[in-house]
Amino acid sequence: MTPVAAEKPLVVVDADVLGRRRTGDETYIRSLLEAMEQEAADLRLAAVTRRPELVPWGVEVLPVPARGQLVRLGARLPLLLRKIRPGLVHTLYAVPPACPCPAVVTVQDLTFELAPKLMRPQEALIFRRVVRAAVKSARKVLTCSERTRRDLLRVYGLPESKVAVVPYGVDPVFAPGPAQREGFALCVGAVERRKDPLAALEAARGAGLDLVVAGPVRDLPLAVELQRRGANVAGYIPRDELARLYRRADCLVFSSRFEGFGFPVLEAMASGTPVVCADEPALRETAGDAAVFATDGGLVGAVKQALADRDRLATAGIERARRFTWRDAALRTLAVYREVLGT
Repeated sequence: MTPVAAEKPLVVVDADVLGRRRTGDETYIRSLLEAMEQEAADLRLAAVTRRPELVPWGVEVLPVPARGQLVRLGARLPLLLRKIRPGLVHTLYAVPPACPCPAVVTVQDLTFELAPKLMRPQEALIFRRVVRAAVKSARKVLTCSERTRRDLLRVYGLPESKVAVVPYGVDPVFAPGPAQREGFALCVGAVERRKDPLAALEAARGAGLDLVVAGPVRDLPLAVELQRRGANVAGYIPRDELARLYRRADCLVFSSRFEGFGFPVLEAMASGTPVVCADEPALRETAGDAAVFATDGGLVGAVKQALADRDRLATAGIERARRFTWRDAALRTLAVYREVLGT
């Protein structure tokens, strides 16, 4: 008799962020799925989504229509998981209640625990409740930096073996191009207090540059104030257009007050654009010595230093960015899946 081939374990990834302009979250899920599909010959990869057309080719699609997150996460997703019985489910921040299979959860940062005043109060409260439950019930917790790993261990008392660091990659669309600097600094990220775009504006102006702010508006009064002070608030920018914007900018000013990784830092470095960062631990992990870090509020001086040291920073940034690939992130994530599955 011909032996029957064993069925591949089914891994379900919650890809509900696709199409929702959730900046770093959406970049993470889309890029990870694209890379894992190339490396997961022994697994069946499926994505739960409300936007099937955005799921990368080769990944099975599991449409889960729902009007809101409470219904989707609290009812529709658990119902689907009970029906299909996957080997594991991989989610962002939240694990469905009464999850019928082992869960892997990704937590990118703990702003809501350690700097809640930088978020809307209701949002911080929801994240605290959901994430506390998720990291306790998950079989494994993934994060993107040593900084967040230490925070997870300290805040939630998790055993070290439960938390794995998987640094993210950079999309190949972010690459050097012809020098077309146009006299502006770039601030990339959602328009919200945590990103502190007003500090980026003051720094740019202090160095004689205009400021372009690229990212979805989550705090309308803050966006209005930025515009009143002369910033160009461009809103959400599609990936290809954002890549061109990096190449045109004199520098990136990333003034965020709390970060878990810093996608814009990596994207700017890969584009050959000098980077100025707030002195945040996770940003130092990402940028290494390829950025200028502003200490004691010295963003203006940091921008001037970056402009004066443009060539060195561009070269160092491109070299640094090469260390971060989505293939490596995929391989590390798949290793965690196989550990949980016992394969």
